[in-house]
Amino acid sequence: MAGSALAGGTGVIVTWVVARVLGAAEAGAFFAATAAFVLGGGLAKLGTQTGLVYWPARLRATGRDHLLGACLRAGLVPVLVLALVLSATMFWQAPAIAHLTAADSPDVLAAHTAGLRMLALFLPLQALTDALLTATRGYKAMRPTVTLDRILRSVLQLLCVGGVGIATMWTAASLPAMAFAWAVPYLPVAVLAAFALRRIYFAGKPDSHRTRRSERLDVRREFWRFTGPRALASVAQLALQRVDVLLVAALGGLAPAAVYAVAGRFVVLIQFANQGISQSVQPRLAEALATGDRSTASHLYQTATGWLVLVTWPINLMVILYAPVYLRLFGEQYTAGVTVVVVLACAMLVATGCGMVDMVLAMAGRTSWNLINVLVALGVTIGLDVLLIPRYGALGAAIGLACAMVANNLLPLIQVGRAARLHPFGRGTLVAGALSVVCFGVLPRIVTAVAGTGAIGLTTATVLAVPAFVAAAWALRGPLALNAFSFRRKSASSQTAASSGRLAATGKTSTNKSRRTG
Repeated sequence: MAGSALAGGTGVIVTWVVARVLGAAEAGAFFAATAAFVLGGGLAKLGTQTGLVYWPARLRATGRDHLLGACLRAGLVPVLVLALVLSATMFWQAPAIAHLTAADSPDVLAAHTAGLRMLALFLPLQALTDALLTATRGYKAMRPTVTLDRILRSVLQLLCVGGVGIATMWTAASLPAMAFAWAVPYLPVAVLAAFALRRIYFAGKPDSHRTRRSERLDVRREFWRFTGPRALASVAQLALQRVDVLLVAALGGLAPAAVYAVAGRFVVLIQFANQGISQSVQPRLAEALATGDRSTASHLYQTATGWLVLVTWPINLMVILYAPVYLRLFGEQYTAGVTVVVVLACAMLVATGCGMVDMVLAMAGRTSWNLINVLVALGVTIGLDVLLIPRYGALGAAIGLACAMVANNLLPLIQVGRAARLHPFGRGTLVAGALSVVCFGVLPRIVTAVAGTGAIGLTTATVLAVPAFVAAAWALRGPLALNAFSFRRKSASSQTAASSGRLAATGKTSTNKSRRTG
């Protein structure tokens, strides 16, 4: 969670630097180029961000550790090959992409093309980094993801982009230089991720156990039967998150695209929080579902959703309250995005209230259902964007994305309940939601109704809301399962109660094992 908070915070600062250093048109081109870069990397990963967690966890839980090497090769080699192909395609098609997304700004076409080509060179590193770190999480190792992706890459991006911003005091900043500064951290992170996976793999590799060719073929076939639908779903999911920026640039212009990207930047912070929790739970949930332990799966899902609501709902509610102030930090030209912020924040309240439902559905083996849900959501956002962006600009894109997010969470929520008999609405989820609404929804509105929405009113509301929220969360730490974050040694009974999800997921809930753990 700390790593995710750092990554989300540095992402907001990087967006601020780009928005302040580059003009609105060039900033819009930069955000469109990075959207194309992320889409290309997502396509290259072929859905392995699910398969490379699900299958290593499943093989280890079912005693087939000797097939882990075949599983990793089955997932990683195709990612590298496709990433190289897409990198070359993006490089050579950069002029066409630039013309499509910057037709209304011919003066930035050359810089936009150069920025796209710069990012294309780093696309294989981005795809491979994510795939390698995903594989480490299949071994329930979270440290490589946190230290390399959340911390190292984020900090390096901030330093490099900030360095380019400082250099503007002596020379004009260029879009290609900003793109290079943003992408170059993937180089050291990819190398270190490869070393991390190699170390973890050899540490857990069974001694002198040969695998038969038929076994390797079976693993490869099963891996892609599971991952295939998820490959399309992951691309559609990324398109759902990024295609709107490209559509705003193409249908509304680069300046509205910049406003939309800046206004929605807080969504990335929410997504990092979601990833920080769901990636920790994912391998344990896969083990629980693989062994038919519905009780542990339900406990994990509901506890994680309570934590997600506790972290993200205050952010969403505060972003709604501070929307004009938040946007003014990026420049006066971005204050037109207040309604965009409100629409997206309301949609994120619904999405995070459903928890990591998309991942739960995939871990239950329903990747084809997951694909259908994401395609429906993508159809909703593209359809509404095409209808609304020409008339409403960035607000039209926000409405399209909000409707898509609601559909992409309510559909799998119904499916998970019917197929796996799981739901996210445990005691902790309800307590976290009520606490967030009271402290950051109701209380600030009462204060601002009396003191106004100026600096004094907003400051007073925050000063009252934050301590009240922290104190109430501490008082309700039992229902919220916050004792799981304690680093103190506990007695056997209390530790078993506080970390029952962890122990149950690994099959260590016997009395003797609990005593040894204590």
